[in-house]
Amino acid sequence: MAHPHHQYDALILGSGAAGQSIALLLADRMRVALVTKRSLADSASSLAQGGIAAVLDTADSIEAHIRDTFTAGAGLCDPTATRFVVERGREAIAWLIARGVPFTREDGEDDSELGFHLTREGGHSHRRIIHAADATGAAVQTTLSEAVLTHPNIDIYEHHIAIDLILGERIGQPDLGCVGAYALDIENDRVVTFSARSTVLATGGTGKVYLFTTNPDVATGDGVAMAWRAGCRVRNMEFIQFHPTCLYHPRAKSFLISEAVRGEGGLLKLPNGERFMPAHDERAELAPRDIVARAIDFEMKKHGIDCVYLDISHKPADWLREHFPNIHARCLELGIDITRESIPVVPAAHYSCGGIVTDLAARTDVPNLYAVGESAGSGLHGANRLASNSLLECLVFGEAAAQDILSRPLNPIPPLPDWDESQVTNADEEVVLAHNWAELRQAMWDYVGIVRTNKRLQRARNRIRLLAREIDEFYSNFRVSNDLIELRNLVVTADLIVSCALRRHESRGLHYSRDYPNILPRARDTVLTPPRFKR
Repeated sequence: MAHPHHQYDALILGSGAAGQSIALLLADRMRVALVTKRSLADSASSLAQGGIAAVLDTADSIEAHIRDTFTAGAGLCDPTATRFVVERGREAIAWLIARGVPFTREDGEDDSELGFHLTREGGHSHRRIIHAADATGAAVQTTLSEAVLTHPNIDIYEHHIAIDLILGERIGQPDLGCVGAYALDIENDRVVTFSARSTVLATGGTGKVYLFTTNPDVATGDGVAMAWRAGCRVRNMEFIQFHPTCLYHPRAKSFLISEAVRGEGGLLKLPNGERFMPAHDERAELAPRDIVARAIDFEMKKHGIDCVYLDISHKPADWLREHFPNIHARCLELGIDITRESIPVVPAAHYSCGGIVTDLAARTDVPNLYAVGESAGSGLHGANRLASNSLLECLVFGEAAAQDILSRPLNPIPPLPDWDESQVTNADEEVVLAHNWAELRQAMWDYVGIVRTNKRLQRARNRIRLLAREIDEFYSNFRVSNDLIELRNLVVTADLIVSCALRRHESRGLHYSRDYPNILPRARDTVLTPPRFKR
């Protein structure tokens, strides 16, 4: 079978806000390949409802945004990275506005200096969330996609899933670092070689490692796993944010109820109508996500209930339809009228705060390899991400990565070898992949959830490593498939999450351990180095 080769100046893996913004920033001066394993629109970015946090109003300040980020991050945020991102927030928003993103405008005292309505979300001390109704991510994604699709220097490869990065050592030139990647063309069932002077991992998060998640199906930790195998360090993988309010309904499939619903006055209640958040935190419903998620988990276990209820029906019906049109419409489809009744909600795995170690230019430990967005561990989020800082991170570090890539000489890449599948055959039983996938996600949900213990974590590690051996054996003997690639990456990611969790002997932010319920006086990152790359 022929294996196509493609050569580009820059290879971007992932088509969310990070990937598409970088592509646009590079494309006027470079030939860019944008590779995405489903369609261009399939990403967590497109699902983001609340908005983008930035200091846009004179009543707000850079210092206040930094302080709120540190408070939510339980003191673990990197000071330099946090200031770097927050100080560039206004510039990032201006770039989106110039691109035509239709942010919501509203006359009144809550307007920003730029004339756009700002809302407030949990953990923020000011209204600083610029938004497009309750579908900000979709608005940003659609706007960027329109530009990407029409740019002559950007080639889009949909339905291509990266298998592994290609390092210079494969061609006898280790100093070259990353020189591209192998990817499976899913529709044509063939492996494609991408050669590139710079490669960007913008592959998103790891949510599908858990049984219940708000993430799209593409969130299988691909970037983190590939970077780890290539020799990159990862950090703080134990900090998995569980969004407190995922719609609880058998037909909802992890529909997110935005943080902004609580920001605009939504109240969390038990089935009998009693509020419970004031008993858990003085900020009540506006407490950071980790506190709200643990409170809901506590109340569900205490009362033996399947969900709690988020009530914003006290707001005027027209106001709700205007501010939360998508939430209102989706709930109504399922028989829930949010203007008259409460919304049933449960926590679900939502965001990975750690990831591949990067610097302020989004560079990883491997030369010519960058990581941006949820796959990166930039240091911004610390032990818990502040609401609406994620899209901001994508934009700011996307611009930083693009500037660094553009500053580098365009040195030629030697020819790369074909993908070798001479020693493998077609899989005889795909059922083993389905079973391993289900077992992995169930184990992570049962043992590495909102509340953890050493015993649970050890059980998870034992099961994960047994599964890893089975999956590695399968990978060594059979031709690659989309399911096999994703499962291989998920099991690596799961092991990294558990390994980081076992090293943290305290409860900080999103990592809550019954064995170590106290917080240590000094905040330290959990950094893992691939065994064969340890010095």
